Order: sequence, then structure tokens, then C-alpha cells
Amino acid sequence: MFIDETTIKAKAGDGGKGCVSFRREKYEPWGGPNGGNGGKGGDVLLRGDDDTNNLIDFKFKPHWTGERGGHGLGKDCDGHEGKTAILRVPLGTVVYHAATGEVVTEILTDGQEFILCKGGKGGWGNTHFKSPVNRAPREALPGEPGEAGNYRLELKSIADIGLVGFPNAGKSSLTNLITNARPKTAAYPFTTLHPQIGIIDYAAEYDRLIMADVPGLIAGASENKGLGHRFLRHIERCALLLLIVDINGTDARDPRDDYKHLLKELELYNSALLKKPRLVAANKMDEPAAKANLAKFRKRYPKAEIFPISCLSEVGVATLKKELLKRIKRLRRVEKKSPAKSG
Repeated sequence: MFIDETTIKAKAGDGGKGCVSFRREKYEPWGGPNGGNGGKGGDVLLRGDDDTNNLIDFKFKPHWTGERGGHGLGKDCDGHEGKTAILRVPLGTVVYHAATGEVVTEILTDGQEFILCKGGKGGWGNTHFKSPVNRAPREALPGEPGEAGNYRLELKSIADIGLVGFPNAGKSSLTNLITNARPKTAAYPFTTLHPQIGIIDYAAEYDRLIMADVPGLIAGASENKGLGHRFLRHIERCALLLLIVDINGTDARDPRDDYKHLLKELELYNSALLKKPRLVAANKMDEPAAKANLAKFRKRYPKAEIFPISCLSEVGVATLKKELLKRIKRLRRVEKKSPAKSG
């Protein structure tokens, strides 16, 4: 099961109570106050985890609570600090206040931490209140309550490449061929019901890319139709978009119109997506009508960077795979230089 959106309730631990205590030792019956402070309550902490790929852990366990701080003890012994509740979330997780919709934080890197709810401070023991005029204080403070709140977690996958296309265009087949993901493939639309995150391994170059296969879009996906509307957010952080079209025009479809509608849906969802670099994979080149349709496609979209492939015969797939690495490496170099330019 793939969960990319859920709501949780978080409650940090309360601080421990301060202690009222006095020294009572042989030959020293009036030794003065020695009550310890209460311990701090445990936080609720988010931690980015590269080994986690969805939010299923929080779907079935929505309540997260930090441990209460220990109460203060005599002999100036402070209470123990409450244990922190650590929520390991996948990279790309955005946290919102459930009530206001305000963004609280985004977890983007492995090991990144954010305190979602702070534990309450422990109360002072009576030792803290002693003074020359109050040599035997009998007061102590209760611990402060820990922070609490309801939050919505939303996953926006961080991938190098976002694979987008209409149903039955061959996305799952291409994902199977070039990545370690194994989505279901069949001769009917909507075989992929949730995003597939796969690794493209380049052993000779000692490199790898992450590709997100987004479930098939349909016309009107940006208006909450079909499956794609739920998962378009998974390509927002992709460095490059790979649009796959059925160049054979199966079921009397026109690949030129399919490409136009794909661009339109991306624009309607977020116009910034059209500014991302993109390549076009013209799939099903082994079919009879493919060559003629490819010529028509090139004529209408002369600026589109097209890579003819066949997921069935695997023709052109190796070339596309090499090109993807080449483009991502180029984008990485540009990204490294951009901070220096801005400075």
C-alpha cells in the first residue's frame, strides 16, 4: 500500500513536577531544602529517512506522544528527561497545520530533523526557591504541558526524473526496463494505481538516478479527474520531465493531441512545470503506423526533443537511458554553480 497523504495528532511530553524535600541526616535535622527539579518532557521530532518511501507508518498509527518528564526527587536529584518520539518520514514530506493549512516545515534531506512539538519544561523543586529570607521553602512548580497539535503530512517525491503519460502509453513497461521498480504491466489502462519510485543504475559510471512513474493522467486531471490529479505533486520537485507518448496512436488516438493535452494538464496544475527541462519518449516504434506518426509529430513540434523507443523490442531504450544521465549531470553542474552566481 502506498500512502502519500495522512493526518496525525502529536503531543509532546509534559514536564515533570518539582519536588519539595529537606535534608534529614544524623546530627543535621535542619539541613535545608534539597528538592530536585522535574525533567523536561520528550519532544515529537521529525527525521528525514532515505530508506522510507511513503507515509504508511502514520496512516495506521496517527497518534504520536513524547514521554513525560520524570518528577524531581530528594537529595537534589532532578527527574529524567522524557524520551523523544521520533517520526521517520520520507524525503519530500511537507507538514501542514491541519486547521489552518499553513506549512510548518519540509523534510528534504536524509537525517534532517525538525521539532514538531516541544516537550514541556520541568517544574522547579524547592531548592530553587531558597534564599536568606526563605530558608525553608515549601513550594515547587508543576511541569509545563508539552505542545500538541494536528498536522497533515503530504509527500512530494524527490526524484531526478518524472515520468508522465496517458494510460497505456507504456510508462510501466519503461519503468520495468530501466529501473529496479516492478510496477504491474497489462494491456489495459490504469495498471499503475500509485507512484512508483525506481532507481536507474549506471554501474559503469558509478552513478544512479531516481525516477518517479506517475499514474496515468487523463484530460481534466488538473480538475480532480482520474488518478493523476492526486499524484501530480510528485513531479513538482523532479529536475527533468520525461513525457511518454504512444506514437502508434492505439485506439485511434493522435499522439500529437496526446502530447498537447499532457502539456495542458501540467500547465493547469502548475505552470512552473512547463519551465522544467523535458524529453519525449515516442514509444511503440515497432508498430506499423509509428514511423508515419513520428514524422507528423516532428512536424508539429519541431522543438521537442524526441527519442523513438520500443519497450517491447527495447530498441532505443539504451540511448534514452544514457541521455537521461547526461541531462541530469548537466543540471547538477548548473545547480552547483547557481549558488556562487547568486552570491
